Amino acid sequence: MNILFVSLGCDKNLVDTEMMLGMLREKGYSFTDDEAGADIAVVNTCCFIGDAKEESINTLLELSELKKEGRLKCLIATGCLAQRYREEIRKEIPEVDALVGTMAIEEITAAVEDALAGRGAAYYRDLDTPPAAWRDRVVTTGGHFAYLKIAEGCNKRCTYCIIPKVRGDYRSVSMEELVAQAEKLAEGGVRELILVAQETTLYGVDLYGKKSLPELLRRLAAISGIYWIRLLYCYPEEITEELIETIATEPKVCHYLDIPIQHACDGILKRMGRRTSQEELRQWIGRLRERIPDICLRTTLISGFPGETQGDHEELYRFVNEMEFDRLGVFPYSQEEETAAAEMPEQVEEAVKESRRDELMELQQAIAFEKAEEMIGRELTVMVEGKVADEDVYVTRTYRDAPNVDGYLFLNTAAALMTGDFVKVIVTDSNEYDLIGEIYHE
Repeated sequence: MNILFVSLGCDKNLVDTEMMLGMLREKGYSFTDDEAGADIAVVNTCCFIGDAKEESINTLLELSELKKEGRLKCLIATGCLAQRYREEIRKEIPEVDALVGTMAIEEITAAVEDALAGRGAAYYRDLDTPPAAWRDRVVTTGGHFAYLKIAEGCNKRCTYCIIPKVRGDYRSVSMEELVAQAEKLAEGGVRELILVAQETTLYGVDLYGKKSLPELLRRLAAISGIYWIRLLYCYPEEITEELIETIATEPKVCHYLDIPIQHACDGILKRMGRRTSQEELRQWIGRLRERIPDICLRTTLISGFPGETQGDHEELYRFVNEMEFDRLGVFPYSQEEETAAAEMPEQVEEAVKESRRDELMELQQAIAFEKAEEMIGRELTVMVEGKVADEDVYVTRTYRDAPNVDGYLFLNTAAALMTGDFVKVIVTDSNEYDLIGEIYHE
């Protein structure tokens, strides 16, 4: 019985997908990427913002047509959309045979069996349920890097965010379980661990009574076979001196930090429910760059939040210009139902949101291109991602590049390299966001 598994949304959702794939593999199911060869389709959905919700709905609708035509035996929806809109899915897409909520992924095999037997099924658990127990995962990222989800849910209650309503409050995964997962991944060939959660910086507060991310990093770094450890989703107000020191001194931890700040105008930050001020952001960014001079800082911003004036936008523009983030993404504000921000007055027109987004991204493009040029002449260690067909060129990533969101270094060499290899290179040129290099010979 072949299963087509579609994973949408964030890398945290991808971890859930890989765990569900592992559970289904244990039961003898096989997998296909080809709709024509699938007996069952499972869609792990997302509903974080409007575009993600629309993609999830459209994917379910497309696959429901295959079921109507008799080409699929059953269709199953899992994840955030299935958690938040279960009744709507049942009513509007009756071809969906089973639903699995965010905290019930361990029921995926039961859901598949119910669907095949013609029993309409829905599996849900309380949002305060502990994170799913780890199983052998089917790593879908190529095998040389993998995401390690260290916590579930969030306590922050930002006014624009729906995550606590579909994922619950913050619950850390135990350190022992994470180390066991990482060891198993390393045994399978994974060389880069990318730590993810709704917020990684609060790791351990609920289990150990203190922020325990530095200790987790040290324990993961002790695992043989792991070469890089990368941190995503670090809220700036929760960064500690111990964490900075661990990043600075632990060789396996990449000098790369993703700190989603969302805005820099104090009034907007307050309306967002964020817990930082512009001055505090400046202090943390300065401290990180002072202690770790080669650190690569990534952030995300929201344009057109309710109440954002042209003056607020211009203040944010000046902040971005001054801070010169290495990596930056901007998303127009998405008015999500059941959030406080959705009910706020002074909603900004879509065209204005997009225009402000474009202005910020145009500024960031110039900053990023200049930073890429500044890398010329640097000696770096890169991870091989693959080879360009019919050319002596390899696609690689530096410590400054998270997969699927940042750039690449294109390595010119006739040497025989394998995906996952680490190679020392010298940067010889840049091309917009990307770098060009050659193998470094001392």
